Amino acid sequence: MKNKLYQDSDESRYITEDSDTETWRSPYRKDYARVIHSPSFRRQQGKTQIFPGHESDFFRNRLTHSLEVAQISESIAHMLNAQDKFLSENPIDPRICFTSAHLHDIGHPPFGHNGEQALDECMREHGGFEGNAQTLRIVTQLEKKRYKPSVSNALDKRAGLNLTYRTLGSILKYDQVIEQNRSDDTKVRKGYYHCDREIVADIKKAVCPGVDFSSRKFKTIECQIMDVADDIAYSTYDIEDTFKAGFLTPSKILTFDQTVIEEVAIEVGRRINDDNFSASNVTEVFLDLFSQFVLPAEDLSPGSEDIEVERVLAALTYQQDLDAIAQDGNLRTSFTSYLVGRFISGVEVEIDEELPQLSTISIRPEILREIEVLKNFTYLATIRSSRVAVSEFRGKGIVSEIFAALDGKKGRLLLPQDYQELFDASTEESVRKRTLCDFVAGMTDRYAIEFWSRLYSDSGETIFKPL
Repeated sequence: MKNKLYQDSDESRYITEDSDTETWRSPYRKDYARVIHSPSFRRQQGKTQIFPGHESDFFRNRLTHSLEVAQISESIAHMLNAQDKFLSENPIDPRICFTSAHLHDIGHPPFGHNGEQALDECMREHGGFEGNAQTLRIVTQLEKKRYKPSVSNALDKRAGLNLTYRTLGSILKYDQVIEQNRSDDTKVRKGYYHCDREIVADIKKAVCPGVDFSSRKFKTIECQIMDVADDIAYSTYDIEDTFKAGFLTPSKILTFDQTVIEEVAIEVGRRINDDNFSASNVTEVFLDLFSQFVLPAEDLSPGSEDIEVERVLAALTYQQDLDAIAQDGNLRTSFTSYLVGRFISGVEVEIDEELPQLSTISIRPEILREIEVLKNFTYLATIRSSRVAVSEFRGKGIVSEIFAALDGKKGRLLLPQDYQELFDASTEESVRKRTLCDFVAGMTDRYAIEFWSRLYSDSGETIFKPL
């Protein structure tokens, strides 16, 4: 019986390949293999998640974050397949969700969102820059896995990883084109690049044959699962890192600057469509999560099978001291595990009978509220703190100055040979700017600092190390 979630055209690729003799491996498993063996995937290990990687081996980077998102994505797919009647008969392929999560951040430039803002400002009049749009560009063009046959032009022959259309659909988070010229717009625009409209149209045609998307958005069920998993990982693992770094403790959170708490309340209220969500609601969420984790002895039921014994014992030991959640390694990781399990259990699905591949993934309102509070509080309390802001400000400046140098007179000579060839293959200013942008966006944090030092620092010069 055919799985109603998937079309025959889902497994097709935009560049035809020889018939696959590996009957033991599905096209989606082959996609996964191509992703994890790609340089863009590996380079995530050198890109910041919250704290710079050189500060501690404990903290997440983009690579370890992606691995955690992948595990959560796969778990959500398995859970929904087991719980929903339609999906038990037409299961989601967990491998697509797994691969999508591995891919979701490879388009991020060095220094996170500050690097993204810097590149977008440099490209504002030439199509902009955005991490998700760059992800699609990397896998369909920049990666050096496949080339178009019988094409010699350096710009036109690139075909990236040549993934299946269904896998490509799973990373298309924002179904809108980014304008070519946004000179008056100061915000990074979510979407895909103007130059990638053709491949996006092909993805939609393959995944949803015959559907007119002029009046509805395209976002596959696997993409929605990845997106939810990213929010779960962000809201839980990032706060664990802030606990480990000593930036936050439960007592600091519960007594935090009221101005920040009010900012969090406004943003959370906007995201959950609740105009009455207040600062006191933010505090209530944290109190509930901490108190439910640190269970009082009288609330334990002997023989209960759904309680993590190790977590309970640790919580009982420290029930008079909430800050032990941040300071004790065993209790801290148990708290993170508790949150992840709690949030995964809140994921639901509403099947679209007409287009099952676009069925809606959502989170129960009470769980969504908790996720949004943790996510937005971590951002405002940590990522916008002065200690982190100094590092990120420096990163934004480094990215801007590297781009300016490459874009200056004879700046092309600073490019590696392959990028010089791509640059020289076009006379269009926007295409040349995009080539410079691709080069800078692919840098790790450390490589960007090293490259900048070779241009501007007294101690960074060398002629022997290749670019």
